[in-house]
Formats: sequence, structure tokens, C-alpha cells
Amino acid sequence: MATFTLLVTSAPFDTQATAIQFAQAVLACGHRIEGVFFYQAGVAHANCWQSSPSDEYQPYRAWQQLAASGVPLHVCVTAAARRGLVSPTEMEERNLTGCNLIPPFEVSGLGQLVELISKADRLVQF
Repeated sequence: MATFTLLVTSAPFDTQATAIQFAQAVLACGHRIEGVFFYQAGVAHANCWQSSPSDEYQPYRAWQQLAASGVPLHVCVTAAARRGLVSPTEMEERNLTGCNLIPPFEVSGLGQLVELISKADRLVQF
């Protein structure tokens, strides 16, 4: 059994579900995913306000389902802030009226990525 860490740096609709399909296949084969780290444009996967037609792929919902199977979803706090993603904690600290980065996604620093990589046999970037 292999362990994987996934690094997602591409925007949600640039890859047409490649990362999530890979993650599902890894789990279906009995392997383990230490976590998924969203960085650069990849942080847009965590935006709960994404809106696409109901008959199209819904990346946010797909990641929620993956998290329900026990895979942690980490979002780079700096990349998220630069791209307008607001966590519940940041909403309270800055006295904002809404947040668009909600569980199961959690904000993390690059140290979390290093930890995920150190625990995994393989790192796969999308």
C-alpha cells in the first residue's frame, strides 16, 4: 500500500476533474492519501461560492465527498488571501459579513505541505 500527497496548483475548471479522479482511483486501489494541499490558483477549488450549471462537473462538491472519506483538505492561507478566499476565523477577525472557505477545507501554511510530503511515499501535482 502506497501513501500519496496531492498538490493542486491549477484552477478548478482547468483540469476537468483530473485531481479528484486520481484521488478516487488511489483510494479505490486501497492506497492512502495523507492529504491534499491547494496552492496558487488551486485554492479556487475551496471557494464554496463557485457557481456552475447544475448539469456540469461540481468540483467543490467532489472535494467535499473526498473529505468525507477521511482525506484532509488544506488550503494555503497566503494564496487564499490573495485570491479573496475568507475563512470563518478571518471573517470574525476582520469583521466581515461572509466567508467562502468553509469546512471541510482548512487554512494551512506551507509547513503543512512539508509535513504531508514527509509522510507520503509519493507527491503528485495537478
